[in-house]
Amino acid sequence: MLQASRGTVKASGNFNASTDAEALYKAMKGLGTDEDAILQLLCARSNGQRQEIKTTYKTLFGKDLVDDLKGELGGKFETLIVGLMTPPIGYDVTLLRNAIKGAGTDEKVLVEILASRKPQQVKDIVAAYRQEYDDDLEEDISGDTSGHFKRLLVILLQANRQMGIQEGNIESDAQVLFKAGEQKFGTDEQSFVTILGNRSAEHLRRVFDAYMKMSGYEMEESIKRETSGNLRDLLLAVVKCARSVPAYFAETLYYAMKGAGTDDDTLIRVMVSRCEVDMLDIRTEFRRLFACSLFSMIKGDTGGDYRKALLLLCGGDDA
Repeated sequence: MLQASRGTVKASGNFNASTDAEALYKAMKGLGTDEDAILQLLCARSNGQRQEIKTTYKTLFGKDLVDDLKGELGGKFETLIVGLMTPPIGYDVTLLRNAIKGAGTDEKVLVEILASRKPQQVKDIVAAYRQEYDDDLEEDISGDTSGHFKRLLVILLQANRQMGIQEGNIESDAQVLFKAGEQKFGTDEQSFVTILGNRSAEHLRRVFDAYMKMSGYEMEESIKRETSGNLRDLLLAVVKCARSVPAYFAETLYYAMKGAGTDDDTLIRVMVSRCEVDMLDIRTEFRRLFACSLFSMIKGDTGGDYRKALLLLCGGDDA
């Protein structure tokens, strides 16, 4: 877990679960709620520490901390805080369940989680999903999706990406993709799905370079031209994550806030799931790709306690 140090949210040094549990109880006791005290405390603790606070809270007061928070808070701020209180794998599992079982399928969530998580994380998600719901995640996703979009999701759920770079296959992979797309009337989606779903990120980066030399196009340009709908979104996410997961999330955050209205579900999902993983790198990529900092965009796009908490998770301005 070397990567863990690229997060903005770190474990608190002089941590005391009892002191924190008491402070949260006090913040919610009586009339009115001290939202500021709640967000300042929870955003300054690691997820592991929040789990300890949850356990201690029940031990001290005989009440469930998350239930109490839900009772006292509301709206987007509540969604954000409850997300922070959920263990990372459990958070992904809940998001996927809601994406499948809600009214209609939320393909955006399926794409984002399955394209960006590491193989071991996907295996843990599949196991936790079965334990939580006594259902098979692959079956649930298969029942809700179709075509090559479904096939690629199923491949990603196998979490069997090859390791390292296969020097001998770089040219041939690029050639297969070129023949399947640009060189052919109609597109052979299966070749894209198999190669992009099974090769390692570092191998794919080499394939993209070879593809560019061969075709004169970036992989993303060809995908945009050759495919459409959910499959196109998933292929693009897989390609972007192979190039750089932080850049993928920087772009996801930007488009969640750009223009009229904010996609708060996406904003919350990414800030919660990446604040202890690679938020520093996401901020760097955001600044490089767009004309502003992530901090300034969140600040201009949100308000109230919700904004305060998001800015703490962002952790600083890169103006």
